[in-house]
Amino acid sequence: MQAWRVHENGEPGTAMRLEEVDRPVPGDGQVLLRVRAANINFPDALLCRGEYQVRPPLPFTPGVEICGETEDGRRVIANPALPYGGFAEYAVADAAALLAAPDVLDDAEAAALHIGYQTGWFGLHRRARLRAGETLLVHAAAGGVGSAAVQLGKAAGARVIGVVGGPEKAAVARELGCDLVVDRHGGDVVGAVKEATGGRGADVVYDPVGGEAFTRSAKCVAFEGRIVVVGFASGTIPAPALNHALVKNYSILGLHWGLYNAKDPAAVAACHAELTRLAAEGAVRPLISERVPLKDAADAVQRVADGRSTGRVAVVPEGASR
Repeated sequence: MQAWRVHENGEPGTAMRLEEVDRPVPGDGQVLLRVRAANINFPDALLCRGEYQVRPPLPFTPGVEICGETEDGRRVIANPALPYGGFAEYAVADAAALLAAPDVLDDAEAAALHIGYQTGWFGLHRRARLRAGETLLVHAAAGGVGSAAVQLGKAAGARVIGVVGGPEKAAVARELGCDLVVDRHGGDVVGAVKEATGGRGADVVYDPVGGEAFTRSAKCVAFEGRIVVVGFASGTIPAPALNHALVKNYSILGLHWGLYNAKDPAAVAACHAELTRLAAEGAVRPLISERVPLKDAADAVQRVADGRSTGRVAVVPEGASR
C-alpha cells in the first residue's frame, strides 16, 4: 500500500515521504481500516516537527483523524493508532473507540466531525457552559477548529463574533454564520468587540491561536467571562497575568480533548451522539474547502501548517470516497 512516512522531523512539505509499505497489522484490541478520507489537523504538522505532546517512533505515518471502512463494511470515524496514521491507504485504530459515521455526511465531512467538533463541544459546553443569548468570540473563525466552534455557538443560540486574517477568510466566516466578522489585519479586535457588546465584552472566548490573540481576548472578555484555551497555532504560548484575571473576574479554562478519551470515554460517545443529531438537523456541517489525492498530502499539510487554508482540507485516497 501507499503511505506517507516521516523518517526525520521537520516541516511537513519536506519531512513527509510517500512510500510503498506493507499494510499495518492490528494489535490486540485494534482493527484494520481502509482509509476513505483523512482530515488534516494542525497536530499533524506538529507531529512532523516533533513538537506534539505525543511523539511516535520514527518512521511514522501522520494523520490523526479519518473516516474509514472496517473489514465487515462499516463506515466509521476513528483516531488512528500511531505510528500507523491516516495519510495512507490503510490504518489501524482501537476497536473500542470507533464511532459510526453519520449517514448525512460524506466521507471527508464525517472525518472532520470528530476532533474539531468534539473539542468545540467540550470547550463551549463542558468547560465554558455557554448559554443562549451570550456573546461568543472565536479566533481563527474560518479555520478548521474555529469554523466548528462558530457553528456550535450558533447552534447553542449564541451571538458569534469571528476574528480572521484577511478578506477571503472574512467571507468564509460570514458564510458560516458569524454575526460580526473582524479582520485582525488592520481591524481593531478589542474595539470592535466592545462596540458590538455595548462595552460589556465577550462572555466566552474560544482561542486556538494563543499569542497576541490571547492578549486581545483578555482585554475584551466580559465580567465573569470565560476564555477557553484550545491551542497555540501562532506558535506563541501566552503567559497570562493572573492579577488581571483576578481584578476583572474572568476565568481561563484549558481544554485538552484527548484526555476525555482516557478519563471519560462515555462523554466522548455522548458528544458524538449529540454531534450526529446536530448534523442530521443541518445545524452543523463541516466546511471542507478542499479534497486532495493522497499524492498531494504533504503539500496540503504544509499549507495547513502555514495558515493558508480555510475550513478543513481532506486527503482522499483514489477511489476511496463515496
